[in-house]
Amino acid sequence: MKKSRRTFTADFKARIAIEAIKEIKTISELAQIYEVHPNLITHWKKEFPANAGKVFDTGKDVSSEVKKLKEENEDLVHQIGQLSVDINWFKKKVL
Repeated sequence: MKKSRRTFTADFKARIAIEAIKEIKTISELAQIYEVHPNLITHWKKEFPANAGKVFDTGKDVSSEVKKLKEENEDLVHQIGQLSVDINWFKKKVL
């Protein structure tokens, strides 16, 4: 029987990393509480400060991504409309 890997959300990782950085409890205690391997907590603890700056940069990137998604959505709606016109034309030709 194959065991699938567990995936953890970014919020979960951040919460555990912050607790590990505070050093109120040991990494072993946190590993037992949250049922994860201590090496994962150590990795998240090291990774957290390196990526903390990205939290404040997302405002600029999100607006450009939203614009791209809106443009892509409009293109897809246009394609759907064109395809439905084509289908109706083919139906009339076949009948």
